[in-house]
Amino acid sequence: QVQLVESGGGLVQAGGSLRLSCTASGRTFRNFAMGWFRQAPGKEREFVTYIRWSDGSTNYVGSVKGRFTITRDGAKKTVYLQMNSLKPEDTAVYYCAAGHPDDTLGDKGAAYPYWGQGTQVTVSS
Repeated sequence: QVQLVESGGGLVQAGGSLRLSCTASGRTFRNFAMGWFRQAPGKEREFVTYIRWSDGSTNYVGSVKGRFTITRDGAKKTVYLQMNSLKPEDTAVYYCAAGHPDDTLGDKGAAYPYWGQGTQVTVSS
């Protein structure tokens, strides 16, 4: 079992920045990865980004490339999501996810069995 605790989020004006963090506890294995998904009101959950523990490789959804950055601290089992140049369309509940997805499944929510409680990010125009 892996437990996830998120922090960060809040209200920010368009163009501003926020940082989310997520700390994992419990046993992990070689192909461990952590990622972020988000869900806006009335919309389906959307992949945002993930990072693999083994080599630090990352992947981002196109709409956040160049604005969001995911990093990891292996010793703390923590991932950070730095969000810059925020837009109103980034408003959503952001969920941290963790698991051991296969190489081609890192952007699929179903590949992650462990989820955080979610944190609200609101970007005002």
